Amino acid sequence: MAIALNTVTTHAGAPGIQGLREDLSPVLYSLTPTETPTVSNIERGKCTQVLHEWQTQDLRPAGANAKIQGDDAIYSPGTVTTRLGNRTQISGEAVVVSGTARVVDKAGRADELAFQISTKLKEVKRDIEYALLRNQAKVTGNTTTASQAASILSWLKTNTNFNATGANPVGDGSNARTDAGTTRAFTEAMLQDVLAKIFTNSSEQPNVLMVPPALKTVASAFAGNAVKNIDVTERKLTTAIDVYSGDFSTVEIIPNRFMRARDALVLRWDLWALCWLRPMKTEELAKTGDADRKQIVGEWTLEARNEAGSGGIFDLA
Repeated sequence: MAIALNTVTTHAGAPGIQGLREDLSPVLYSLTPTETPTVSNIERGKCTQVLHEWQTQDLRPAGANAKIQGDDAIYSPGTVTTRLGNRTQISGEAVVVSGTARVVDKAGRADELAFQISTKLKEVKRDIEYALLRNQAKVTGNTTTASQAASILSWLKTNTNFNATGANPVGDGSNARTDAGTTRAFTEAMLQDVLAKIFTNSSEQPNVLMVPPALKTVASAFAGNAVKNIDVTERKLTTAIDVYSGDFSTVEIIPNRFMRARDALVLRWDLWALCWLRPMKTEELAKTGDADRKQIVGEWTLEARNEAGSGGIFDLA
């Protein structure tokens, strides 16, 4: 099929129409995940030094305790506290935007500098989530090495389940976990083992099982999730796969994209706190030319209030 000679069209070449306006949607479509379950759910605290410290206490094991009449007092050793601490970590980003980039007409945002700051704040929050869940020991830092806060993994030692060649950390944040050379399938028996240990060692029971995405489907198939519910508003049968009810505890199962693929954490949120030495803020930097500069910076640490109320299953395939 042919068109008439010299028909004006939108195609390139004579007599292609000139002056077509750009058709660019004003909406920005971003699907990068920004959910940070750990940062969003653990407690908030304040610290006043780069080494933030706190104390924990454990009672002696229960045992036989019967005294004879008129017996002289026998003084037992005092039950002392344990002093723990974590180093603060500085997280931040800086942006620079030219004066021209701020004033030209743009799609999807009015001010490029404000847009970049908003984006960087989300990215830094994701970075803190990543730091809390990686296998990271505390680092004091110096003029050439950045200080680092010990992550959750470097505190968990009491209620754990790991493969043969793995090892727990000391439990004071000074060293990371030792990962086993081989991994194994995640089973309900492993979860029950950790829940039983937490019940034995802590008066506070966990409220969440946090797993990487690949292990969420595994956990959802555990027998403790075999509870069916009817949503009467929508008349729809639903499976309660987001809550695991075991012999010792009932925990919510949530996936976390920022976890290592080999870990499953059983946590009690209020036994962990994100403590701020310098809350996250945006600072204006000196103007040295035809551009505007801003910096996002905050200094924080993780407070492991008592790791015996949480646990973990490690070395998972």
